[in-house]
Amino acid sequence: MIVALYNRTFEEHDVPVLQNIISKLEHQSMQMVFYKDFFEKLSPHVIFKNSPKIFTSRKDLPKQTDMLFSLGGDGTMLDAVCFVGGSNIPLIGVNLGRLGFLAAIPEEEVDGAILSLVRGSYTLEKRTLIHLDSSIPLFDGSPFALNEFTLHRKDSSSMIKIHTYLNGEFLNTYYADGLIVATPTGSTGYSLSCGGPVVFPQTSSFVITPVSPHNLNTRSIVVPDDNVISFEVEGRSEQCLCTLDARTETVYNTIQLAVKKESFTVSLVRPDEHNFLNTIRQKLYWGIDRRN
Repeated sequence: MIVALYNRTFEEHDVPVLQNIISKLEHQSMQMVFYKDFFEKLSPHVIFKNSPKIFTSRKDLPKQTDMLFSLGGDGTMLDAVCFVGGSNIPLIGVNLGRLGFLAAIPEEEVDGAILSLVRGSYTLEKRTLIHLDSSIPLFDGSPFALNEFTLHRKDSSSMIKIHTYLNGEFLNTYYADGLIVATPTGSTGYSLSCGGPVVFPQTSSFVITPVSPHNLNTRSIVVPDDNVISFEVEGRSEQCLCTLDARTETVYNTIQLAVKKESFTVSLVRPDEHNFLNTIRQKLYWGIDRRN
């Protein structure tokens, strides 16, 4: 089995956990491929039985790669999505960060998770991505996101107006700081913090959530993911911010932007003892009421 390992924020206090992961993978005779920057920071601190291979981009990943380990928090997991793209390489997230909705395997469960991989006692959850179409090239050839697309005001304290359309039909004009279009996976991220609903990952939908809207009756709306959602932006500034997950571009308001469901999906590895209900109960502290 060939496994790739990615980390974007190396912390020395994580070395014991990382050494344990490497040792367990080597014990199971797995061939490892490391992200170059991660390997250069890690190699002085750990011991390798064999010299691992290196990758720097999606093109460098061996086609036979069976899985990519994302070692960090949810932000690291979102970065990893850009590496696998439409390659069908599954992602497994080990949480070395804080919340860990996507990187759902905690440090203390790493050994069990690796055994689950060896035994095949896991499931692959296919997650919908959102795709951005624009009148100019954006996001360096990776115009897709696992969590959300957003538009946001820039260089001004004034609100912007975002005229929003579903399949060309006018939906609403949002007077707000910004607008989020989230996938079901992203419904537990930025959209949730702005008052949006939690949507199950298997739901074929997008969630449109305004950021700090001026009108009190403006709320999130859930729409089918076979819609094309397009936008026209007005504001005192000539530019606004456009994001896909943690990646940001500054664009002029005159640029044409639309989002739709991506043509491919990303698979997340879930050991059999993990599922979405367990995750939201743990991360959102549902069910901790003493009466339950």
